[in-house]
Amino acid sequence: MGKRDQLIEKYAQDLKTKCGMEPDMDLLTKVTIGCGPAIYDADAEVVAATQPGEIETVRTNFLIRKLGLPDSPDLDEAIQAAIETYGVSNPHKYRAVLYYMLVRHFGKEHIYG
Repeated sequence: MGKRDQLIEKYAQDLKTKCGMEPDMDLLTKVTIGCGPAIYDADAEVVAATQPGEIETVRTNFLIRKLGLPDSPDLDEAIQAAIETYGVSNPHKYRAVLYYMLVRHFGKEHIYG
């Protein structure tokens, strides 16, 4: 099993145990691949949910640019809902897991089709 496969398994486990959802492994794999080399960097692999700049990066780079969503307050609400689902007290919010939840929230699975 390669490093990426190990990370995908770790992300799937977080979705199951911390978020209470059964992941679509095909979609999770595609979202993880879409994160690029960030998944291999300890700092970039996680989202610092308490830092406004990090939330803005998720909003602008992922939701608006990658998913093609219009800029609106709904984006911030969705990010906060995903963070709450993941667990506000959980310090390790993996980028791929949050992105997966946001893709599902907005029904944008076709982007990874």
